[in-house]
This record gives sequence, C-alpha cells and structure tokens, in this order.
Amino acid sequence: MATKYYKYTTKEGDTFDMIALNFYDEEKMATTIIEANPDYSDVIIFDADVELIIPIVEDVDGIETTPPWRR
Repeated sequence: MATKYYKYTTKEGDTFDMIALNFYDEEKMATTIIEANPDYSDVIIFDADVELIIPIVEDVDGIETTPPWRR
C-alpha cells in the first residue's frame, strides 16, 4: 500500500470509479483505490460514512488500471 494517502469518507451513492475520477481525474484509477481497501472490494455503491484510504499517486501513467478480476 502507498505510504502517503488521503482518508475519504463516502457519501451515499459513491462508487469507486466516481471517487477515482474526483481524486485522480481518471476513473480507471478505481483499481488503485480498490486494492488499497480490500475489505470493500465487493461494494458496488457505497453507503454514507465508510472511511476509505485513497493512495497519493504522483504519476498516474504507468499504473496498472486493469481490474483485478480481469488480470
């Protein structure tokens, strides 16, 4: 896991790709957030008040964005 990260508290209706788009301007980066939060990897749509770790990524290029289930 990344050593630097943000803590994010979800709002009802959030999805991993929406969160990735907000933090990284790239919804494919949802994989990075899923991998940092394995306890929630099966969540499609979040309830409110779930605390997630959002890794700080300096360079989005070169990050594996293929979802784990498609590798």
